[in-house]
Amino acid sequence: MTTQWQEITIISGEEIDLHLIKTVPGNPAKNWVPAYHFNMALKGSSTPIGVIDLRIGHNENLYYGGHIGYAVHSEHRGHHYAGKAVLLLKELALAHGMERVTITCNPDNIPSRKTCEYVGAKLKGIVAVPPHNDLYQRGEKEKCIYELVW
Repeated sequence: MTTQWQEITIISGEEIDLHLIKTVPGNPAKNWVPAYHFNMALKGSSTPIGVIDLRIGHNENLYYGGHIGYAVHSEHRGHHYAGKAVLLLKELALAHGMERVTITCNPDNIPSRKTCEYVGAKLKGIVAVPPHNDLYQRGEKEKCIYELVW
């Protein structure tokens, strides 16, 4: 798997576009991997309606935190924008050799679980987050682990 950054600024879809905000190098001391951070925007607009990240690599943190994280602003929820944004990341993920990605959420986060189902991810299980993990430190004790195979 390569961690060389891909030359992108916008990933365009039919309804939404992803605008690259920044790339972030990994931080081995914190067990963080390199990541792309995007704003989601309606097609032809640059006004953010949410955010999505793609984390590159594999480690224990990603098992619990996921390769893909997203949030949609409350006034734009209910239109599958998070799911559409996830699907727009396919080519970028594949360019990094990631033929499968993990998406996680809290068990009570029904909208995120529906997003995982919308994109075709399969629930692998609901697991306890280990006490040494940053998520546990923030009060997140369990995670739904979904796997999406491109």
